Amino acid sequence: MIRRKFIKGILSIIGLGLTTGLYSWKIEPFWLEFVKKKMPIKNLPKSLNGLTLMQISDIHVGNRFDWCFIIKSFKKATFLKPDFVVYTGDFISYENGEQLEQLKEVFQNPVKGKLGTIAILGNHDYGKNWAQNEVAVSVINILEKSGISILRNEQKEVNGLNFIGFDDYWATNFKPKNAMKSYDEKKANIVLCHNPDVCDLDIWNGYKGWILSGHTHGGQVKPPFLDPPMLPVKNQTYTSGEIDLKDGRTLYINRALGHLWQVRFNVRPEITLFKLGIA
Repeated sequence: MIRRKFIKGILSIIGLGLTTGLYSWKIEPFWLEFVKKKMPIKNLPKSLNGLTLMQISDIHVGNRFDWCFIIKSFKKATFLKPDFVVYTGDFISYENGEQLEQLKEVFQNPVKGKLGTIAILGNHDYGKNWAQNEVAVSVINILEKSGISILRNEQKEVNGLNFIGFDDYWATNFKPKNAMKSYDEKKANIVLCHNPDVCDLDIWNGYKGWILSGHTHGGQVKPPFLDPPMLPVKNQTYTSGEIDLKDGRTLYINRALGHLWQVRFNVRPEITLFKLGIA
């Protein structure tokens, strides 16, 4: 009897492990969640009150997972008819020129906002060792041909919203002070910043408002009741979701639509839909 119970217990544990592994590999990486949040913004024009801003981050088109999932997700997102769309970096997982061709295919039907579509680059958009500027230029060209405006340490006002976009922290063109030196607190500002570690740098020039980031993927794997064991940030409190930075800034870290590798557990892929409101 004891031996039978022992064997039964071992088989149950093995079965649970196989089921969890299959779920983490085949199901959750493709189980998209649309996360809905409120976004109160100072100086927001009354005409924008109640409109929507969609954040898409870290799509990582490449050979590490079936990127047809990205195309299907784009179709679902387009159906929601967002007013503004922002992409917060890492469009590809670069290995060679093949990923640029894959990105062209994905962005034949991009998600675009009715009033504006803005993007910034992430570290992976700079190729190997985040240092291939020619790869970044190729990514930019593909996105711009799709009607997407790219911000590289600069600002752009779009139908009443002022977007401030930083280039990637780890790459070769990180010059956030160029964008923040003309910060105007009287505008309805939103900062786009791929890597949330930038929040801890002395570059903000008194900025108050929202910062939209990605980069962490929420860790992709999160044991129940525990923190993610692996995060690509220095500040390990920067995992995912909304974080009050206690100084007038609010950080939101998107969990990513794509994946570095095809595995997720307790961290579903995300597209965020913000409802704009007057603060």
